[in-house]
Amino acid sequence: MTDTPKPQADKFRDMARELECDEDEAAFEDKVRKVATAPKPPEPADKS
Repeated sequence: MTDTPKPQADKFRDMARELECDEDEAAFEDKVRKVATAPKPPEPADKS
């Protein structure tokens, strides 16, 4: 039997499962929405 290295994506999934991460897509979207919601930066002052 040959040991072929696992792709990085498979290693990531295995570690996420080991850490008991939430795999629910709706929960992920909710968390991303909370993080990605940032106030808009102020508009630059007009230098005319």
